[in-house]
Amino acid sequence: MFEQRLFDEELKKLDPYAEAGYFLALHIRFTSPVMMFQTYDPAWINHYTENGYVLRDPMTAWSFSATGTTRWSNRRIPDPFGIFKKARQFGLNYGATISHGPIRSRTVCSMARSDREFEDHEMAELARLVAILHDMSDPRQRLTKAQTQALKCIADGMRHAAAAEFLGISESALKLRLAGARDRLLARTTAEAIQRAKENNLL
Repeated sequence: MFEQRLFDEELKKLDPYAEAGYFLALHIRFTSPVMMFQTYDPAWINHYTENGYVLRDPMTAWSFSATGTTRWSNRRIPDPFGIFKKARQFGLNYGATISHGPIRSRTVCSMARSDREFEDHEMAELARLVAILHDMSDPRQRLTKAQTQALKCIADGMRHAAAAEFLGISESALKLRLAGARDRLLARTTAEAIQRAKENNLL
């Protein structure tokens, strides 16, 4: 079961390494991550988003064609649109990217510093932390039978009262089951939980 407190504790361990911020996308499926975090300067985030850099970012291409770690200064990674040069204008002078997990559920983390390159031992520790965060946020956790039944009723179009009657439970019990399913699937809404359950063959 997903433990928010433990997850937050592991996530905080990234902060000391990313002096100029980081971007973390966990379990990217169909171009959308299950969870995403950004601590870069908002000015860079806005500039990056407004100019659609994600489609031209060399780290995007690298992270979906390889797993492991690399520095942004890796000369074998082409940067035809000069994204790294633009990043340096916002203080992101040195960077590293970690790519972890299967292509169908890839986790990507990029982090930056303004003062120096990331050292080898730091890259190894960051890879370890990203792997932990990836495992902790795995959306494929199995639901209980009761949670699966509750989600299926709502997915089939039943209203809460009808679903509760069908299952022979109170509406409050149904809502508890749905809340538990949302927690396990890291979903904000029941509709999102249903979608994730379907994507992961849980329904």
